[in-house]
Amino acid sequence: MRVTGLIKEVREQVKDWRRQGLSVGFVPTMGFLHEGHESLIARAAAENDKVVVSDFVNPIQFGEHEDLSTYPRDFNQDQRVCARAGADLIFHPEKEEMYAPDFSTYTEVENVSKGLCGKSRPTHFRGVCTVVSKLFHIVLPDRAYFGQKDAQQLAVIRRMVRDMDMDIEIVGCPIVREEDGLAKSSRNTYLNPEERTAALVLSKAVAQGEELIRNGERDAGVILAHMRNTIEAEPLAKIDYVELSDADSIEPLQKAEGRVLGAVAVFIGTTRLIDNFMIEV
Repeated sequence: MRVTGLIKEVREQVKDWRRQGLSVGFVPTMGFLHEGHESLIARAAAENDKVVVSDFVNPIQFGEHEDLSTYPRDFNQDQRVCARAGADLIFHPEKEEMYAPDFSTYTEVENVSKGLCGKSRPTHFRGVCTVVSKLFHIVLPDRAYFGQKDAQQLAVIRRMVRDMDMDIEIVGCPIVREEDGLAKSSRNTYLNPEERTAALVLSKAVAQGEELIRNGERDAGVILAHMRNTIEAEPLAKIDYVELSDADSIEPLQKAEGRVLGAVAVFIGTTRLIDNFMIEV
């Protein structure tokens, strides 16, 4: 497995693979890799001849008072995860390699990025789309793999690829959870033992919402009320949002129909966590 921080070297390697007629899968990450990331890399390795993983904490997707400086990092562990899962190349650039001092070009997807996380993090998806667009141009993959835990991000990236006619297949992969149900997240490391237990209200709420729909409930107000009550019963939890949306447009739903996304964002102490379910009705 090769590691480089240089755009030029990534492009040279991918061109060499292309000359050999090999397919390329790509997994963009911000590092501090866990089993969720590992599942993405393993699937990319199963479906492509070669796999590139980017490991870059992207500064422009963090808001002014968010956790850029404290975001967890462990590149040695990241390399072990990538090697175990079957990656062939890790792209681990410095900020200066990705953004010139006078960088001033951004990619933005309207509408899909405005609800859910976009309400409380108004510049987040502009940062995500900009870095992912840059990475797509650098790696030129056949397929790119994203986790469904970040369901709005997946919808935004799919819309960007469609609207900009990017010749890349976007593959959404299932949420990977701890044994007790908590969705795997790099930010879980921020939680103390009491908060870790309290965080289970997220998975409980999304499981409850999905079960209500599977049992025939279609009224979004009823479904959301049950989910909110579950979260509000936990004293350490503060709701950012609990919403039922169309999984593709992220437009709010009054009735559960079509491809339904039930999404929650909750502060456990000072740590903001997200979770969701997706169901075809």
